[in-house]
Amino acid sequence: MGDLKGACIIGQSGGPTAVINASAEGVIETALASEDITQVLGASHGIKGILADQLFDMGKEAPKELSLLKYTPSSALGSCRYKLKDSDEDDTDYKRILEIFQKYNVRYFFYNGGNDSMDTCNKISKYMQKVGYECRIMGVPKTIDNDLMGTDHCPGYGSAAKYIATSCMEVWQDAHVYDTGQVTIIEIMGRHAGWLAGASALATYEGYGPDLIYLPERDFDMDKFLADVERIYNDTGKCFVAVSEGIHYADGTFVSEAKTSATDGFGHAQLGGLAAYLSSVVKSRMDGVKVRGIELSLLQRCGAHLASKQDIMEAYEAGKAAVQAALAGETDKMIAFDRAYDAQGQYICKIKEMHLSEVANYEKKVPLEWINEEGNGVKQEFIDYAMPLIQGEPDTPKEDSLPRFAKLKKVLASGK
Repeated sequence: MGDLKGACIIGQSGGPTAVINASAEGVIETALASEDITQVLGASHGIKGILADQLFDMGKEAPKELSLLKYTPSSALGSCRYKLKDSDEDDTDYKRILEIFQKYNVRYFFYNGGNDSMDTCNKISKYMQKVGYECRIMGVPKTIDNDLMGTDHCPGYGSAAKYIATSCMEVWQDAHVYDTGQVTIIEIMGRHAGWLAGASALATYEGYGPDLIYLPERDFDMDKFLADVERIYNDTGKCFVAVSEGIHYADGTFVSEAKTSATDGFGHAQLGGLAAYLSSVVKSRMDGVKVRGIELSLLQRCGAHLASKQDIMEAYEAGKAAVQAALAGETDKMIAFDRAYDAQGQYICKIKEMHLSEVANYEKKVPLEWINEEGNGVKQEFIDYAMPLIQGEPDTPKEDSLPRFAKLKKVLASGK
């Protein structure tokens, strides 16, 4: 089923990661080397760039700059949060996408993102099949939240987990400087899935991490939380807490004081301010105790200086595999990972493909059996799961002791 000749588009969507550009590099370099792909186009700000006919000619970029994408955080082509309506409801966007695909003879489309991006991929694929336009469409996974179904883990998670674990170890050291008491509460991203907050347990495993960890997979009880904090503080004079931004009460309401009227374009509440809120609650309960709230915020998804070499390699391979699969005739699929171990017990990442319909709009959460009975920590199974994903130090290029990121020219393409 090979021998389909035409251009390709690579787009990036959703929240960025430290390694999303490694996947873009995997797509771009593999596509540029293919005889069947006649032109490699990068969409400016994902689907929005296609609708606006803002496409970059990636063949005009210097190979050296493309090679630096591996070490460049965030989304080099620009991202978006744009939800396509169902084509049966409103096909305006789909007609425009088809028009652009025809203008550039696009026969391959690669979309690099998370849950909502796979939904977008799936919708475009179904529409192109419906109107009889041959175009092979592949999803490339990305999300620090690690909540995509069907894949053992997602590119981006390992680096974010490493950043979180490292930062927690460093904060622990700082919080133990003085001989006076202190409660430290660190807020970690994760709306419905606790994979990121759970990564703080890697720091605890190494001896310098949170005493208490709260994930959104378990209902949050404020009275029990305060009792936990008081107990540990009274025993040790310190208490270090990691909380997922998405922790919620039994009735489903978020503990965070953030107004949920603010959304990200897909109707998802934008959370934040939880560490500050919990700090104020602890202060009022434990009179006179020093309490410090810390929100990692965007740092955990753009901290490429703490990226996992394993994560970078897997992200690149995911992009490369998407192009190879499309050239071999596959479409309507997402690249995914399976976990295996060699004879020495060393972790191996195996690449597979999944149907987009099996991935889109589903969320993978931390297994409840990996969370302790008290709901304030994770078990060894979580450590065993996350530890292989954070391994290795990337050889990040530097100039003046600062990171040298890719500098793309972003030359706009013109259609045939």
